[in-house]
Amino acid sequence: MSCAAFAQQSKPLIQFSGVIYDLDSNTVVPYVTIKDIGKETRSFSANYKGYFSFVAQEGDSIVFSSIGYKKLELVIPSGLTDHKFTAIIKMKADNIELPTVRVFPWASTDEFKREFLTMKIADDDLEIAKKNLSKKSLAELSTGLPLDGREMTGYSFQNMHNNLSNSHMVQTNPLLNPFAWGALIKQITEGDKKRKND
Repeated sequence: MSCAAFAQQSKPLIQFSGVIYDLDSNTVVPYVTIKDIGKETRSFSANYKGYFSFVAQEGDSIVFSSIGYKKLELVIPSGLTDHKFTAIIKMKADNIELPTVRVFPWASTDEFKREFLTMKIADDDLEIAKKNLSKKSLAELSTGLPLDGREMTGYSFQNMHNNLSNSHMVQTNPLLNPFAWGALIKQITEGDKKRKND
């Protein structure tokens, strides 16, 4: 027992590094969980680029696992001279076929029958087209639609015509009109005479 424990302790430490790829697509597999099953089980994780690096011992079993991939086990070889081991790990996708699940929105067959008998059947395409092209529907649509090209041209032409027609007209100010002042004074004086007579 003591010899076996001494043998385990005497295993040299190595720096284990690598990158994890998908076997089929050669794309990086990120955040893979890595378990080092050696003297004591330790867990590590690859980064978002699939890269990992940690200290292990020669002869340790390394297990790679990720959701959607089959587990992969690798044993670190013994007798390494430079105390480091680099590997490219290729994991195979694991497609799990789940049994077919049929989802029914009704709790029982009787409830389905009741819902089916009271259900309003949708209109066919011809009825939908007739509703969409009715006068009422078209009138509602026309109130919210923007002007088309012909309407915009007519509107623009009318504005230009009005501007040209009124461009040479002089806009007079009623406060500067002497006839308007005369009419105002006349109304005031007649109002005063009417008050005196009353």
